[in-house]
Amino acid sequence: QVQLVESGGGSVQAGGSLSLSCAASGYIYRMAWFRQAPGMEREAVAAVYTSDGTTYYDDSVKGRFTITLYKPNNTLYLQMNSLKPEDTAVYYCAANRNYAARWYDAATYRSWGPGTQVTVSS
Repeated sequence: QVQLVESGGGSVQAGGSLSLSCAASGYIYRMAWFRQAPGMEREAVAAVYTSDGTTYYDDSVKGRFTITLYKPNNTLYLQMNSLKPEDTAVYYCAANRNYAARWYDAATYRSWGPGTQVTVSS
């Protein structure tokens, strides 16, 4: 299991920006951000593969969010710009040590952070 510690989040008005970070221990194969709004299923936001830096984004955040991995200390970032009220959710950091496909599938991640709240008001 990978130990994950998230920070960041908070409240912002629509159109604003927030940044999340997630510190991970040890070797990581893949890291991602998921989010879960009240009454909704957890959904994938973005992921990065550490071997070559390949990134993936959900269509709903493309062009607004940027996922970045700082490899020297295995810290994952999510820069969120042009935030919308529908981005309001608890955001979770997730990680794998071993190979796994389907970056968007929460069931393929073995380790999760406790989550951090992001609230966007209109």
